[in-house]
Amino acid sequence: MGMSTGENGRGPVSDPNIVPLIDVLLVLIIIFMVITPKPSAGLPTLIPQPAPEQSKSGPPATIVVQVLQGDKLLINQDTSDWNSLGPRLSDIFKQRADKVAFAKGANEVPFEQVARAIDIMRSAGIEHVGLMTAGVASKE
Repeated sequence: MGMSTGENGRGPVSDPNIVPLIDVLLVLIIIFMVITPKPSAGLPTLIPQPAPEQSKSGPPATIVVQVLQGDKLLINQDTSDWNSLGPRLSDIFKQRADKVAFAKGANEVPFEQVARAIDIMRSAGIEHVGLMTAGVASKE
């Protein structure tokens, strides 16, 4: 605190020194900026959405490749095998702008077979492959 004498002889006048107060406030602002948590960034995910009602003549909107026990494959409800999976998916997605499909494996199937199906799906031109768990039921 600084003191000075009044101009009209009214006695001493005290003027507060606010420089230390500003220094303390700046330090507090910096501390709060440093300890503020950053928002966490997650990975983008695709969740199968229920398909809109469509006519029975068109192809289904959602394509699900199921890997079953005994080297059996299903593309939606149609049976397939490992050799014809890639060409059939290429034919299905040839005219589609939205290149999204889902892979689903039975509980008793090793993940290597599901990964093999995903690899074939990616090589067939499908840009986004989502994984379906046993708790997610497809409406088809």
